[in-house]
This record gives sequence, structure tokens and C-alpha cells, in this order.
Amino acid sequence: MTPSQPGNSDEKAESRSALLRVLGTIDHGLGIIERVIIAGGVLAMAVLMSGHVVGNLLFDQGIPGTYEVTEMLIVVTTFVGVGYAARNARHISMSAIYDQLSGRWRKALLILICLGTAVLMFYFADKSIDYVMAIHDRGRNSASLNIPLWIVYLALPVGFILAGVQYLLTAVRNLVSDDIYRAFNEKEEYDEVPPEAEEGNGNDARRDA
Repeated sequence: MTPSQPGNSDEKAESRSALLRVLGTIDHGLGIIERVIIAGGVLAMAVLMSGHVVGNLLFDQGIPGTYEVTEMLIVVTTFVGVGYAARNARHISMSAIYDQLSGRWRKALLILICLGTAVLMFYFADKSIDYVMAIHDRGRNSASLNIPLWIVYLALPVGFILAGVQYLLTAVRNLVSDDIYRAFNEKEEYDEVPPEAEEGNGNDARRDA
């Protein structure tokens, strides 16, 4: 047998580290975009609604178009929030089978889930682009402020693309890392693995021995 060469192991470790640094930079940049959009949208809604209420109380005149703009901001923050939820592993997951696994089977299923969800997100992004183009071609505008609605609904493909990229990053992180990551920067802790799964995998290992 040929002994493993330390040089090759070091090169692989360096390549893996370089890849993770690049992906981490991408993840950090996308995170800034998401946080700015979501925080800006929520802050704008709070300011608008507060100003509208104060205007009604003091001057019997609210801010025109407040409810319309608020509805638009809800659309934007909702769909951009899809990517933010995926980044922080705060999305809803159906994990009945996943929770019963541990070790390499748990990791393999997580990678499969991430890749499948990424494909679904990009499919939704493609369909939402068609929807935005249809709204643009029809020239639809908002009722009060006459804002082109296609600008607002750009949040749909943007949000789905951000979510798809996050799931891809999570899949790659699990492929190149020894630990299990529920998101690119969210490592799954050992106490999140159910005791039943650990016991079941231990019994399987003893039977194989």
C-alpha cells in the first residue's frame, strides 16, 4: 500500500479552506443585502404607520398612500425574508425521517434536502420572473401612487434566488466539512440529534462489527 503523503493532505486542506473563505465572503455579502432590505422595509413601515396615525390625530390628515406602500413593503420583506430564514436555519422543515438519523446518513439526507430545495427555489425564481415580466408588459401600476407594480414584485425572484443560493451554500458546506451544518454558518449541535437515532446507529454499528 502507498502511504498517504502529508503534502497532499495539506494541499487538500488549503483548497478546502480557500473554498470556504470564498463562499463565506459571498454569504457575508448576501447577508448584508438581506439585512439592509428587511431592516429598511420594517423601519419604513413603522415610520409610515406611526406618521399616518399621528397625522390623523393632530391634523385630521394622514400620509397619502400609506397603506399602499405598507402592502408593498410587506411583499418585499416577506420574499427577501425567505433567504434570510434559510441563512439562519429558521425555516419550517418536515424532519420526521431526518430526526431519526445521525452520522453520515443524517448528513447525506441534509445535503439531498438542500440540493432539492435549491432546485425548487430556482424554479420558483424562474416562474416569478415570468410573472414580473407579464406585469411589466401589461403596465400595471398601484392605485394611489401610480407606482409600477413590477418593481415591487421583483422581490419575488430576488428572494427565491437568495434562498436557492443559501441552500446551495449549505450543501457545499456539508460536502467539504466534517461536521453537519443546518445553514452555511449554523452548525448542528450534538444535542439536536435525538437519542433514539444515536442508539439506533450504535446498534447498527455493533451488528456490523
